[in-house]
Amino acid sequence: MILELADIRIQPGKQPEFDAAIVRGIEQVISKAKGFCGYKINKGIESPERYILMIFWETLENHTMDFRESPAFQQWRGIVGPYFSAPPAVEHFTLLAKSE
Repeated sequence: MILELADIRIQPGKQPEFDAAIVRGIEQVISKAKGFCGYKINKGIESPERYILMIFWETLENHTMDFRESPAFQQWRGIVGPYFSAPPAVEHFTLLAKSE
C-alpha cells in the first residue's frame, strides 16, 4: 500500500468552504479511482490554512498514472483548486512500521 501525502495551503478565511469542498471531492471523485483504499484529512491548529491530506492507494501507479492522468484529476482540481494559495506539495511513502 502507498500513502500519498499532500500538504495543502489554502487562502485565508476560506476554511469552511474548503472543508466541504475537499470532502466532496474525495467522496465524489477520488474514492471512485482505481486502487483507492481510503483517506484521512487533518486541519492545522496553529496554521488554520494548512491541511494534510493522506490518501491510501494500492500502488504508486494507481495515483501517478491511473488517477493523475485521467479526466477525474481535472474534476478533483476543479473542486478544490480554487481554494489553494499555492500548489500542494505531494509525496509518496511506503509503510515501514506501525502500532497495533
